[in-house]
Amino acid sequence: MTRPFLDLLRAGLLGLFCSISPVLWAASLHAELVDTQGQPLAGAVLTLRGPLGAEAEPEQAVMDQQALQFVPNVLAVRTGTLVAFPNSDNIRHHVYSFSPSKKFELRLYQGTPSEPVLFDKPGAVVLGCNIHDWMVGYVYVTDDPWSAVSDSQGRVQFDRLPVGSYSASLWHPQSPNMLPQTAGTLVIGEPQVQQRFTLAIQAPADVVPAVAPASAFGDAFKKAQRDAAP
Repeated sequence: MTRPFLDLLRAGLLGLFCSISPVLWAASLHAELVDTQGQPLAGAVLTLRGPLGAEAEPEQAVMDQQALQFVPNVLAVRTGTLVAFPNSDNIRHHVYSFSPSKKFELRLYQGTPSEPVLFDKPGAVVLGCNIHDWMVGYVYVTDDPWSAVSDSQGRVQFDRLPVGSYSASLWHPQSPNMLPQTAGTLVIGEPQVQQRFTLAIQAPADVVPAVAPASAFGDAFKKAQRDAAP
């Protein structure tokens, strides 16, 4: 065979390989999450559902307790994830949830419970501490294979995303009815993609007090329970 023919053959095979193996061609997504006033939203969740065959198995996650707060305040995990609940404070906590997606209780303890908690149903799970009523946290469980929580500037980053078309959704503890919102379709086809998403919330994020009132868990749980009712 002549060299030009071989070069043409290699190029054709490479193009075919790329078309049937998008998982190997990764890109990055840099997203900005804002409210309807254009202000950055911290603690918002962006989830993505994309090309088939590119989905990794759920990994174990951690929801810590530090300085009498849940850290992080919002944790996003895929359905089927085991979540550990270490207590890094020097006092005991009693973690529980009555949310329909996951009801569980970790009685008074210090250190790390021997067994993590399996979150096997999608939905928003409101966490509380039976001893410290102001402690409120959230585990957002999604069937989507990619998820991330925005930082204090409303930024989210995904690395090594397979090239392809993705359906995006958004969630925040102050989302109306505590339900996710669809965010359209996103096409990943370049090494780096930048995108801005707008999420409607019930109150500006900056009005959330630094120290939650004593009824914070009760209010959050009642809201989740009311919105989950048929």
